[in-house]
Amino acid sequence: MQAAIQGKMIAKEEFKIIESREYGASFATIALIKKMGLHTDIYSRPTEEWVRSSMAMIAGRLVYAGSKLSLSHCGAHSALWEICGIEEVNVNKHCYEAMDELIARQEAIQKKLAMKHLGEGTLILYDITSSYMEGEYRESELVEYGYNRDQKRGHEQIVISLLCTREGCPVAVEVFNGSTKDETTVLNKIEEIREKYGIGKVVFVGDRGMMTQGKYEQMSHETVKVISALTHNAIKQLCEREIIQPNLFDEKNIVEVIDGKIRYCLCKNPEMAKKEAETRRILLAKTQAELDKIIAGTKKTRYSKEIRAGKVVNKFRMGKFIIFEGEGENLTYSLNKAKIEQEALFDGCYIIYTDVPSEDMTASEVVQNYKKLMQVEQAFRNMKTVRLEIRPVYHKKDVRIKCHVFICMLAYYVMWHMKQKLSPLFYADGPGVDRKFTFDYIIESLKSIRKETVEICDQKSFVITTPSVEQNLILNLLEIAV
Repeated sequence: MQAAIQGKMIAKEEFKIIESREYGASFATIALIKKMGLHTDIYSRPTEEWVRSSMAMIAGRLVYAGSKLSLSHCGAHSALWEICGIEEVNVNKHCYEAMDELIARQEAIQKKLAMKHLGEGTLILYDITSSYMEGEYRESELVEYGYNRDQKRGHEQIVISLLCTREGCPVAVEVFNGSTKDETTVLNKIEEIREKYGIGKVVFVGDRGMMTQGKYEQMSHETVKVISALTHNAIKQLCEREIIQPNLFDEKNIVEVIDGKIRYCLCKNPEMAKKEAETRRILLAKTQAELDKIIAGTKKTRYSKEIRAGKVVNKFRMGKFIIFEGEGENLTYSLNKAKIEQEALFDGCYIIYTDVPSEDMTASEVVQNYKKLMQVEQAFRNMKTVRLEIRPVYHKKDVRIKCHVFICMLAYYVMWHMKQKLSPLFYADGPGVDRKFTFDYIIESLKSIRKETVEICDQKSFVITTPSVEQNLILNLLEIAV
């Protein structure tokens, strides 16, 4: 370097790049964590080693995912740990022990996030999902069999709840036993919002699986208002009680029906109607094909025709549309056309209900606020598969499983804020095949900003590669200088 300053010629063989490590994505993520104040939310003394280790694991989840063990060994190709001020990484100290410290602070951290993002009378989105597990968890009280939302039969699982703002920003996560049912988590979560986070009045948005009639009746509706959807059976019960009629559902307009303090917003989706009609047609055709084989068959089998026919209608869930007559060799069936026609009246129909007064929220706003639950589903997709890869879970202890999920939530919290800052870039991007900028593309682009170890005339030095025009655009939107 001195020779270059003095204007001396340097032979090519005397200039070497002896090491190149990822720098840009790790630096930008850590810088954003600090800019957001998340490091002080984690602990008031962010220079503590376990806090810096936690920041590395949160950023590492966004940039690399993978196991904590692999993250602890990334120093050969990444400057992540070095950026966090940790030179010699030990997986036990800087990952596992740091995780134990972090999970002990979960309630306090989530309370700070709630204070930042939630206010009195705010709209809160809440949903739960499951994450299947692989391997043996004999000592775990969390990992159990239950209703698997991932359609992974034969796998034990954990259940995860996520609390988000109306914009989809995550503020709290909780891990439940794998056999936990949706509706059993609601009342405790509402109580947590009121007591732990100090929010007296909220509008709670939850899906139809968790907001049962029983749970609704147990709530204090002076402080908690609800937006949810009715199940198919509940819609039919309203028809039987003559509160609504099938002809009220309209494809273009939201029809509002008021019953006491409850407002029912009737909607119809024509695309959903076509899909439901086609699904029913296919399932009925499959059911008929198998029933025809059973009834026409003469071969002696272990089970009677009635039992085999019952298994078929249960398999395709078409029992309500089939009328059986006779028994044994005289067994016949027919389609209940009246039942099929009645069912078709409700194709594409759904009802969003609320007890929020109409002067506070129009019917259109009620429906739009319910649809915001898709933002929680998007959060789950990012946490489970797309970027953060909550699976596979390599930890066996329940406290570490909980912390792993918490780290994924905090990583999504950072990702959400990053995407807000980058929204002008996404908004100006091309559509369809012309689309260029995705979050993955952003991370990969920043990864190519490297920290190079350069050797000149046997003297070592460090150089950060100069950001390209595109990388500078990204960094400027993030308000970060490398």
